[in-house]
Amino acid sequence: MTDHLLKDQPATGGALSTTAGGAFAGLFRLLKLARPDRPIHPDGVGLAGFLVRPGSPGSPGESSGLDWLDAPGTDTVEARFSRSAGLPQGLPDILGLALRVTSSGGADGDNTPGGRPGGGATGPADVLFASTGWRLPGRFLLQPKLDAASATLTTLMPYRGLKGPVLLGLRTKQLPDGSLASGEWVLGLYWAKPTGPWRRCGELRLRAAPEPRDTPLRFDPLANRPPGAQTYAWTRRLRERSYLAAQRPAPAAVVPSPTAVPAAAGTPARSATTERNTMSTVSQLFNSPAADIWKVIADGWLYSGWVVGASRIRAVDDTWPQAGSRLHHSVGAWPLVINDSTQVTGVEPGKSLELVARGWPMGEAKVAITLEDRGDQCLVTIAEDAIRGPGKRVPKALRDPAISVRNRETLKRLELMAAGGAGR
Repeated sequence: MTDHLLKDQPATGGALSTTAGGAFAGLFRLLKLARPDRPIHPDGVGLAGFLVRPGSPGSPGESSGLDWLDAPGTDTVEARFSRSAGLPQGLPDILGLALRVTSSGGADGDNTPGGRPGGGATGPADVLFASTGWRLPGRFLLQPKLDAASATLTTLMPYRGLKGPVLLGLRTKQLPDGSLASGEWVLGLYWAKPTGPWRRCGELRLRAAPEPRDTPLRFDPLANRPPGAQTYAWTRRLRERSYLAAQRPAPAAVVPSPTAVPAAAGTPARSATTERNTMSTVSQLFNSPAADIWKVIADGWLYSGWVVGASRIRAVDDTWPQAGSRLHHSVGAWPLVINDSTQVTGVEPGKSLELVARGWPMGEAKVAITLEDRGDQCLVTIAEDAIRGPGKRVPKALRDPAISVRNRETLKRLELMAAGGAGR
């Protein structure tokens, strides 16, 4: 693969990368419905350390063509290690290591002539690595890994330097036993032409940063590039819209309301924001007052009309919706229906309802419905997640989007019933 081959072809390559970039951005926007803050790499570990670059040898043929790598120096590094899909630790996942490199001194701690400290970045440079193969063609393919010890990490897409395309790679040399918080993680830094051999060009040393465990840093490798590194137009088209979608503030429909969700009437309220951080949460602004919506919610016989999945209501306790009361429902499509029940675990009349919905053999789910009165309008929020049974074994990255889609339809049905006068 040469620099010429990596240049965009206006009629084909450009259109293809633009289309693919739009598809990736659409996927990111969908994921943000379930993960408003970080659609991928939701949880991470903040790290800090330094990168030592010995510089390229005297032979011009040994240099990468990137000013940053070819000059000796030491850089300060802030980093974030994370799992892309957020799968449980026991399952393979795409591993990511994001670096923010800031300029430090040259190889001897002094600035080089011209005010450029040892080839380091004059501003922050963000470099993103993901777990891939190391040889061809694996270095261009994402590869799920169980842990960092067995992973090789590359930039996947090349930078454009003075001598053409350049890939960067990292390989673990030393990893602390137990966890990243227990010692120093040492990695070798390498560069390669897309089809060429890897060449060692530095050493990265990282330790877990002080609390909090994660870091609020947001990385932008397109805007914050190392000195001498450019990007190809096709890589920008593939990535730019996805980064914008991922880092755009969450839509209002999925921003948790600050309203508190009490466990039961008359008891101290828990923070709804804290509660929903671990639950799939969707909201919708109704053009109906809260009182009209609560009348529908408070009538247990109406649940099969607006709760997606409930096919019929068989019985409702006389005390519904008081705490401890139940409604007895069936789920599924006739004739394949399952009889089970839903119990109220907390209520504040007119404002909130907390339920445990059963649907064995799939299991049980916790559901919190809150109403934020806005006069003639009302913001209604449903937060839900599996708490017991096989449903809880589904990775959260997969179950959250499915729950969100279903509850959006539930909110649409509830709004129609409230507007139509159901329950009055």
